[in-house]
Amino acid sequence: MNYFPVMNIKTLLAHKSTYFWLAQVWTLFVAVLCLMNGSDLPQIGVKGVDKYVHFIFHFVFASFWFLYRYKKTFRPIEAARWVLIASLLFGIFIELAQAYLTTSRNPDVFDVLANTIGALVALSLLLWAIYYTKLIS
Repeated sequence: MNYFPVMNIKTLLAHKSTYFWLAQVWTLFVAVLCLMNGSDLPQIGVKGVDKYVHFIFHFVFASFWFLYRYKKTFRPIEAARWVLIASLLFGIFIELAQAYLTTSRNPDVFDVLANTIGALVALSLLLWAIYYTKLIS
């Protein structure tokens, strides 16, 4: 009889590293797109579409980083708090970089608001899913 669940530990570590890899790649992807020349990006004729894009960027950003942190600590509130702060700081950093490092992009406070709302929605859904699954199991 095997007293050490080796397969479970390997599976857990595989998921943790996958979420970490996904979170890093997504973070880099968001940074590159947000700092690219605006004329190089596809134009869509929807007013305020950039706010939806920021919402989606940080929804996914928060989801990947939360899953990584949660699998690492198994403390959902701590993971959510860490991710919300990271998302807010990353969003502010991107806006400052747009202001000072690019000539074709302009910072916007409402982008930071859209980022924060995207992260809050993602974290709320993930926390709800965690607690809901604990309630029914």
